[in-house]
Amino acid sequence: YIIQAVASQGPIATQMSTVRMVRSTKKEIVRLLTAYIDLSGPPEADAPTVASGILPPILEPVLLDYNKSIANARDMEVLQFVGKVVSKLKSNVSEVIPKLFEHVFESTLEMITTNHEDFPEHRIHFYQFIRAIIKNCFVSLFNIPPKQQKLTVDAIVWAIKHTERNISEMGLEILYELLQNVSRTPNIAQGFYQQYLLSLIQDILSVMTDRLHKSGFKMHATLLRHMFHLIQMNQVTVPLFDPSTQAAGQTNPAFVREHVSSMLMAGFQTLTRSEVTTFVEGMFDLKMDLPTFKTHLRDFLIQVKEFSSEDNSGLFQEEADMKEKEKRDAMLRERSAVPGILKPSEIDEDL
Repeated sequence: YIIQAVASQGPIATQMSTVRMVRSTKKEIVRLLTAYIDLSGPPEADAPTVASGILPPILEPVLLDYNKSIANARDMEVLQFVGKVVSKLKSNVSEVIPKLFEHVFESTLEMITTNHEDFPEHRIHFYQFIRAIIKNCFVSLFNIPPKQQKLTVDAIVWAIKHTERNISEMGLEILYELLQNVSRTPNIAQGFYQQYLLSLIQDILSVMTDRLHKSGFKMHATLLRHMFHLIQMNQVTVPLFDPSTQAAGQTNPAFVREHVSSMLMAGFQTLTRSEVTTFVEGMFDLKMDLPTFKTHLRDFLIQVKEFSSEDNSGLFQEEADMKEKEKRDAMLRERSAVPGILKPSEIDEDL
């Protein structure tokens, strides 16, 4: 009904009372389906039974309606529904993933990447959907067409570059989960690294040095350390460069060192070659644990002219949060030592 109304009267039809009433009913139906999937379980409704017998007839009309509707008539409850389907039924719905991508992925991506403001709820549930797939049906990502695989990685990178903190941090976490799963799947890893690793390094370095995403510094460091150490440990066996343009005997560690150095020299012309070389060599140092690696990155950022005149407290947010927690815990211990001083809500029942 809604699709027909929009077709005959245009987008303004979504504001009509009858259309809004139908849409409200449709949302409630999808919420009910989501609740059913969430609460399903053995013995009557185990995951294989739900995935093979119950899901197919209800999934098709929901997906088709979402895909054919105009952007303003697409309900975020559908994204909640497909996310719940994947997180609850896990590998039992692996064969459905291509259909989910076909009907939901590209249509939603177009909505949320037009700008950073429209459809905020769709944006959050879209990335929760991607995260559910990476966590529960990872291999299925590589059974979809290459174009959609690339769109998935591009969508994650777009989230990382988003100026809204919760979206950018979700993107960083999703990327780390993706890389962790890739490293544990040898038959996928090398092809993935050859296509995406170098550009992902560039993207994370770009975001880390753009002065807009300081709150994500911990994950920037985690991701860069993971990727640089993969290369240094020769776990990337395919060339990350075009062999026809490089000298014989070129290696990934040597190529990436030079590539990243050139990128940084071009982006920060106040830095000397010696400063850049020291920084890049440090990122390849396998002896650096994460805290040491973070200190290495921070030292570099603070010496960059663009950062030196700014408030860089965001780069120390993790440490500040930890100190604040320690302070609160100490105060709580002092108060708990005095009988009757704690409010009931402050008492940990598990202690």
